Amino acid sequence: MRYLDLKQKLSDQLIFTANDIKKIDSNFYLSRLTEWQKKGYIKKAIKGYYIFSDIKLDEIALFAIANRIYSPSYISLESALRYYNVIPEGVFSITSVSTRNSYEFSTSIAKFKYRKENPVLFFGYHIIQKDNYKVKIATLEKTLLDYFYLNSEFSAKQDIEELRFNLAMLSENLDKEELIKQLNRFNNKRLKQIISILLKIIKNA
Repeated sequence: MRYLDLKQKLSDQLIFTANDIKKIDSNFYLSRLTEWQKKGYIKKAIKGYYIFSDIKLDEIALFAIANRIYSPSYISLESALRYYNVIPEGVFSITSVSTRNSYEFSTSIAKFKYRKENPVLFFGYHIIQKDNYKVKIATLEKTLLDYFYLNSEFSAKQDIEELRFNLAMLSENLDKEELIKQLNRFNNKRLKQIISILLKIIKNA
């Protein structure tokens, strides 16, 4: 199979594996992948996963890659907070929640971080789409819950205030009824206290 033929057949995939190619051409020689890397046609994202070198890797593309290389997972925590404009700072890693063990991938295209969460708490995400990319990302409400649940060092009003959250954005966009509904599924006393403090801060902003 020629490189251009492969690129056309995988045009709807942002990231691909040797198995994806084998489904198209069962006689494909895997040595071609090394050859194409040397020629600069493709890049290795992590072991076993490749991307086309000319693809523009914007935020949504990196989110889609994060979903694919460690599944099941969805974007949450700092990356989702930045996506929703809750925090002003740039985020240097693509952060996700997974039912698998916590893990990090440092690659040539980005650093991907995954935090383990109990399978019963693997909910509260939706699908966003850009171009051909579909991304699983936590809702705003679940993002906040994931963040405070997995970062137990936050326990007081001062801790939350120092995060410099965009309170105007939260006041306008946060679905408080949905937040409380999802909060109750955690059944976590500390988390309930933190969310109560956060809601008071938003209300008094």
